Amino acid sequence: MSVKLPSVGIVSLGCPKNLVDTEVMLGYLSREGLTLGDPDSSRVVIVNTCGFIDQAKEESVNAVLEQVRRKEAGEVDRVIVAGCMVQKYGAELAAEIPEVDHFIGLDELEKAPVAAVALPSLPRFSSKSLATRLDYDLAPRVLTGRRGYAYLKVAEGCNNPCTFCTIPQMRGLQRSRTVDSLVKEARSLEAQGVSELVLISQDTTRYGEDVGLGREGLATLISTLLGETSFPWIRFLYAYPKTLDASVLRLMAAEPRFVPYVDIPLQHVSRNVLSAMRRGGDPESYSRLFAGMRETVPGIALRSTFIVGFPSETEREFGELLSFVKELELDHVGVFPYSPEPGSGAEGLGDPVPAEVKAERCAAVMAAQRDISRRKNRSLKGKVHEAILEGVSTESELLLEGRLRRQAPEIDGKLLVNDVPEGFVPRPGAVVRVRVTEAHDYDLVGRVVP
Repeated sequence: MSVKLPSVGIVSLGCPKNLVDTEVMLGYLSREGLTLGDPDSSRVVIVNTCGFIDQAKEESVNAVLEQVRRKEAGEVDRVIVAGCMVQKYGAELAAEIPEVDHFIGLDELEKAPVAAVALPSLPRFSSKSLATRLDYDLAPRVLTGRRGYAYLKVAEGCNNPCTFCTIPQMRGLQRSRTVDSLVKEARSLEAQGVSELVLISQDTTRYGEDVGLGREGLATLISTLLGETSFPWIRFLYAYPKTLDASVLRLMAAEPRFVPYVDIPLQHVSRNVLSAMRRGGDPESYSRLFAGMRETVPGIALRSTFIVGFPSETEREFGELLSFVKELELDHVGVFPYSPEPGSGAEGLGDPVPAEVKAERCAAVMAAQRDISRRKNRSLKGKVHEAILEGVSTESELLLEGRLRRQAPEIDGKLLVNDVPEGFVPRPGAVVRVRVTEAHDYDLVGRVVP
């Protein structure tokens, strides 16, 4: 480019899938010679937005408005908005926030450099409402300093008809990448020092169905990655109850490098609520599902996520959910209040459950889970576990931070290390042995042992 190249920083919001999009944009920016910097000190700022739930949308809008204020104050030259909110609400955002210079949809990540240098060839906003591309094979990528781990997006889009969600309307139907392309990118990540490879997509357990790999597509992919790379840990996130194939669990039980951990967002357990969500299932079938996973993979760590306050959720149906959480004793649980999504299948149901009731139900589930988590963590005390180090703790420079195999990046508790052997040099991504010395509600404390 013949114009002066500014420094560019990205504010990345939302899920790991969005983070991969951020890293791809950083890759395109770097390839064109632009300087990558911190958003607080860069002259051009890109806000990569999330549009999944009300809280995420509010966070995204506030982040955009913050950069607009900085632009008006002369601290920033250009503000660019990207991500899921652009894909769904781009026209409205373009009309309501004229101070934003460009909007980049999910299929336009490669346009980040052109938007950053204000070339006239780029329109301010593209009206394409549905993402359909899948070209990560050719995209450059700059890791954002996630210490020791990186995400590998194995597919785009989703085929599930969940009525609370509009992701298929933004990201399209599921499109799986080829095994060869994923092995190639995984090797590139390994060459950059990544120790833990985390496979992600909207419904990772359905990987490969659309490219002829059948129900065992995910197991085939992971088996190939285990054979073609040397990552100490390979993990996958986001299983769907109906598409989690037994081949994945058998492989998990047989391969020590395949982390024994499943994140399977159930969203609810009441038959009536699940039917309204168009998901199916009930407490009994889900109890059998978890029992089967624990039997096949001894010591497996299980996580789920639930939505409370869905329009058809009564006190009785919430009671089913709360009883399930108490009885199943999952290792990790997340819970969110329902927020109506314009254009979703549930939009016509309204939002009859009061916000204060949703908040009370969230608190009740997390109170029950806190007791379970504390008890499970205490059972780890005094024992030696394999852990991955991520560097100096964000809480104190005197502590190291890491995770056990049962803790996924960013969503579960963490391990704080306050003692290491003499002469030990901490390296982000190092896999070490740690003896747990303290157990708290969600976090653990330990020391590295030889």
